[in-house]
Amino acid sequence: MDGNMKVFQERLLELETEGEQLLLARHKVIENDRLRNGNREALTALRKRARTTKTSLPSPFESIMKDIVPGPMVKEVCTTCGDHDSEERTWMMFPGADVFARVPFHAAHTILETDQGKLDYEAKKLQSYVKEKSLLISEQGALSDKISPNVLRSLVTLTDKSK
Repeated sequence: MDGNMKVFQERLLELETEGEQLLLARHKVIENDRLRNGNREALTALRKRARTTKTSLPSPFESIMKDIVPGPMVKEVCTTCGDHDSEERTWMMFPGADVFARVPFHAAHTILETDQGKLDYEAKKLQSYVKEKSLLISEQGALSDKISPNVLRSLVTLTDKSK
C-alpha cells in the first residue's frame, strides 16, 4: 500500500474513534439529564408533601442572629422537611436498583439531594468532555463545514475560565 494512503487510513481511523467517543459522551449527557430531571421531580414532590419551599423557612442568617439579638429562639429546621415529621416513612426507589424501600422522609430527601449534586457535577464534566472532543475533531477538519474551530476554541476557553 502507498505510504500516503496508509497515513490517510490511520488519520481516518483516529478521527472515527474520536467521533464514536463524542457520540457516546453525548448519549451519556442525555441519560444524565434524564436522571437529573427525575431527581428534581422527586425533590419537588417531597417539598410539596412537606409544604415547604426553599424560601418558606428561616434562613441560616436568621439562625445565626438568634445569638446576637435576644428574642424567641428559632428552631433549626431542615429546609426540605420544615415542620413535616422527618421520621415518617416514605417509599423510595434507590438509584441504580429496582428495589422500593420505606425510608424516613428526611433520609429520602437527603439521599436525593446528594445524588442531585453528584449528577450536576457529572453533567458539567460530560459537557466539558463533549466540547473538548468537538474541538479536537473540528481541528482535524471534520466539522469545518458545521462549526468553526475558533468558535469551539472560544467555548472551551470560556468553560475553563469559569472554573
